[in-house]
Amino acid sequence: MSVYAPRNTGTNYYRGYAPAQPPVVFASSIPINFLFAGWYTETVPNNRMTLSLRSGIDQEVNWALDRLCRLCHNEQFLLRNVPGLIDALFEWPEWFVNEGHTEPADMQSLFSLPPELAVKRRHALESLFVLRNAALHETNAQELLYHPHSIPLIFNALNKLKLDLDEHSEFLLNTIEFFHSLAPRYILAPNLVRTSWNPIPPLAHIAGSSSNRSLIIAALSTLTLILSNPPNASQLSPDSPALTASLRYLPLFIDQPLVDACVNYLYTHLSHPAMAKTFLLHAEMPSVLRLLVSLILSEQVEETITLDVTGTVHTAPMVAVTIRDHELTNEERDGLLAQSEPQRCYEWMKLMFVSKPDGELTQVDFWNLYKDTFSPYSSEHPLLVASDVIKNVSVVFPSAQAMVLQGNVQKFIVRGSQCAAPAFTDPNHLFDHILDHLTATNEPECPCLWSTCTQTALPKSILRRHILTHISSPQPPLKDPSQSDTITLSSPQASYPIDDPTNRPPPPPRSTIISFQQPVLDPPSTSLTALLCIRILFRASFTSSEEAPRADADHFGFPGFVEGPDEPEVESRDEMSIDKEREGGLRGRKAFVGVRRSMEGVRIKDEILMGWITEMVDAAIFGAH
Repeated sequence: MSVYAPRNTGTNYYRGYAPAQPPVVFASSIPINFLFAGWYTETVPNNRMTLSLRSGIDQEVNWALDRLCRLCHNEQFLLRNVPGLIDALFEWPEWFVNEGHTEPADMQSLFSLPPELAVKRRHALESLFVLRNAALHETNAQELLYHPHSIPLIFNALNKLKLDLDEHSEFLLNTIEFFHSLAPRYILAPNLVRTSWNPIPPLAHIAGSSSNRSLIIAALSTLTLILSNPPNASQLSPDSPALTASLRYLPLFIDQPLVDACVNYLYTHLSHPAMAKTFLLHAEMPSVLRLLVSLILSEQVEETITLDVTGTVHTAPMVAVTIRDHELTNEERDGLLAQSEPQRCYEWMKLMFVSKPDGELTQVDFWNLYKDTFSPYSSEHPLLVASDVIKNVSVVFPSAQAMVLQGNVQKFIVRGSQCAAPAFTDPNHLFDHILDHLTATNEPECPCLWSTCTQTALPKSILRRHILTHISSPQPPLKDPSQSDTITLSSPQASYPIDDPTNRPPPPPRSTIISFQQPVLDPPSTSLTALLCIRILFRASFTSSEEAPRADADHFGFPGFVEGPDEPEVESRDEMSIDKEREGGLRGRKAFVGVRRSMEGVRIKDEILMGWITEMVDAAIFGAH
């Protein structure tokens, strides 16, 4: 197999560039570790890369840093395997922090740096880049944490470099990210709190003052790791610039890395009980709570679930053809009353009905028509019984007969006859029919014979126009395209049309479709952290802490217990006064009342987390009382 092994032939090697040389063929028995990094990664004191870094020759330093930048971000690259490599990597960054950053600012802004100084600064930046990438791996991070050069380099860079210089910003960013890998194990000694060896104030200053997004994210992330360590929690401050920065950049939902860093720091800050109670008195607390809820809403993923629960719908045509009973005129009625039964019944049928093979009329309706017509005059001629009236139908109309239709309910009908006045197909035919009657009348004035009209006699010319008021328009009114051509009935037994449609029982809806939102996935990590922050504020607002009871003479039911003389009496009291704590709880409850509507829209797939939301919404209903 063949690999390329570069040799130092006097050519200046820059990163990303390799001279054109023919490949060197090695035997296939060469060890794998040799093929991975070459001979310059040998674990010997006179390692080529270590010697090159310490030589001070720019070409040699470039050659070593070029290869280290390619090797550092690899799990197989261990700093401790190369003796002296860590010390050599710290030389150039320490030079920059102690000397290299002190060049006159005017010269840097007006002119380009001298080539010698630019090369040295590049060496320092690349060396720090190697340390930063190597510290991402657990083994190298432990090795660098306890190295005597690591912490001094970090603290000097945080205290000496300026945020407003571009030359310092990149170096400072790599320094903070290097410290980020060491921060989980870093514990601040109590005697270093008020010294320059305390990294928390400069990191908080960077987060609160810098306009560099990368520096802000790195500073907040590093502070989160440092303050998450319980021994360092005492360094939390309610007026920290880092807290101000995290609240300032929290509304930038579109910048996910920045918002994630802000929410993580806010959670670390609120995880301390004293800081959570103090934060309830913060002027921006209600706005922060609303932003946290909005953040969860903006990241939740939902799907629309649709269920069709429509039941059986009974309908009837909107336009129903009805047949009105023939109304006897005075002349026809007088002629019938002068006759005796059964001739009167025969003549009445001839006036009221016509023969129709498929026509139907119930026997009850048939009898009621006869009874309603002649009951007022029963004193002159007694009425026939119902059975005789039904039998007479076959006498007048030989094709008609009484029968019983079988079904759920038996129906007694008279088939073969119907009312004499047939239904008209349209208003024009009806109007023509009425005009025929009007023309056949010889009198100059006639009353309106419409059954529901009370108009007295009118001249024929006026009566003709009056009749039009009773006839519907030949063009039906326009209706909405979504309106159906049928009418929904309230029950299968309901009839249509009805006399008073405004008082009919309300029918069921045509279509009953239930649509609701359902979460698809669990919230992302940023939303979960925001939910934890909301939960902490909820517990601090709705859970009242009272002073612990003191031991009385009875000693809580153990009167024989004797306290030791050397046991001091310690009072467990918070630094915050009771009045301030109550005020904070009241402000917190009012804030949760204000976001209750928004929280009702939060839907989480996990039942336990959704139970938190439900509990907070329910508590907010009575939170202001």
